[in-house]
Amino acid sequence: MADTPHIPDEAETRARWGSFAWTAENAEKARTILARYPAGRQQSASLPFLDLAQRQVGAETQTQGWLPVPVIEFVARELGMPYMRVFEVATFYTMFNLAPVGRYHVQVCGTTPCMLAGSDEVMKACRNHGLNKGKTTPDGLFTLTEVECLGACANAPMVQINDDNYEDLDYDRMTAILEALARGETPPAGSQTGRRASCPEGGPTSLAAMVNDNHDYRGEWA
Repeated sequence: MADTPHIPDEAETRARWGSFAWTAENAEKARTILARYPAGRQQSASLPFLDLAQRQVGAETQTQGWLPVPVIEFVARELGMPYMRVFEVATFYTMFNLAPVGRYHVQVCGTTPCMLAGSDEVMKACRNHGLNKGKTTPDGLFTLTEVECLGACANAPMVQINDDNYEDLDYDRMTAILEALARGETPPAGSQTGRRASCPEGGPTSLAAMVNDNHDYRGEWA
């Protein structure tokens, strides 16, 4: 398929990542993670270990990060698990990238609520900014992926870029986000229309007094 991400040659991948090991900081984080689970249940740490490994790859490559096969093998050894068991986890969750991505991984939700709310315009803004599905831009900044529901249907259409959600988008708002990222800026995450959380457009229609009085109780809740 034309939008299938390109996975580097295995020899190239092993030459680059075959000696992967935790940094000192991440080794300490890995010990902390593993201590959360009872003895003999270390396979439960496969998700946070893969996430930590992907973030380390990202830090080393100045991208969002990905999981080369040698890195997955390293995680399997760390947990005393068969490689295939860890690979199954990495391939099941779309939070893990099995091919290199850019500094900003733009994941556009194309599921029905976002589609009905205008995700085609969001995708059009991406295309007009030089992004193509499954590809990384020549400058290495952006990788575009169309994904399934990201759980912000009330604020559709939305995208996830690295760890942040951007919601209530249209063509112009998406363009502005991409332009800000390209300039090295960090646009504010969340609703791009000023909507608070997932309140209805125009503000809350029920329990409005409680919403308005939240500031009186915030200190107690904290």
